[in-house]
Amino acid sequence: MKRTVNGLRINYALEGAVSSPVVTLSHSLGATLSLWDAQAAALAGQYRVLRYDARGHGDSDVPPGPYSLQQMAGDLHELLQALGIQETHFVGLSMGGLIGMTSALMYPPMIKSLVLCDTTSCYGPALRSMWTDRIRTAQAHGMDPLVERTMDIWFTPRFREQGKEAVDRIRTMLRQTDPRGYVAAIHAIADVDLTDVIGAIQCPTLVVVGEEDPGTPVAMARGIHERITGSKLVVLPNAAHCSCVEAAEEFNTALLEFLAGLT
Repeated sequence: MKRTVNGLRINYALEGAVSSPVVTLSHSLGATLSLWDAQAAALAGQYRVLRYDARGHGDSDVPPGPYSLQQMAGDLHELLQALGIQETHFVGLSMGGLIGMTSALMYPPMIKSLVLCDTTSCYGPALRSMWTDRIRTAQAHGMDPLVERTMDIWFTPRFREQGKEAVDRIRTMLRQTDPRGYVAAIHAIADVDLTDVIGAIQCPTLVVVGEEDPGTPVAMARGIHERITGSKLVVLPNAAHCSCVEAAEEFNTALLEFLAGLT
């Protein structure tokens, strides 16, 4: 389904009873709402689940970039309003986590709780060259050259061997991403620094990270946890950056326990 919000058409899936609490799932850079298939299945029956393709991704429009996190939080805000949703529990992985933190700061009544997964408040100057290289590669050659280096970050070597079907599905997802949207979204996240402001977030927060995540490592997750008062930190063993896929069962257990504790 699609709705026109904030000047673009956003693709989304909304499932579950209208009377149930809403959980919104926001994907990482280069992914789509299908990243959350396992979580949508786990949440079904208890929650109304909203998944959506961020601007520049999946079947949503690809407006000219660069994008900003404020724009992307605005997209979410207007989508929720268009769907008649006043508040939501929010789960975001990587870029999705940054959208969640920004949304909680911009629209606090809208975000009932936060689950921040394999994300950061600031990538820092040390990673600037990596982002610059990704931009140049995507612009010159498209997504293909970026696929395997991304899989190296998203999944452990063990899972790339043992979970080939799941990894191939994510490979395809990344390969089909529009390079223009990918580059425009990098501009939204590469230089972000929310470190000094996330202390203002007051909603219940769970921080989740794969123990072997090389992209947003445990130290980054711990930094978020230390700055958001009352937040909880869960480190998932044997998982890299895409923990919601690689460690789906453990991820879902942590998510459901956190949400259950809020009701």
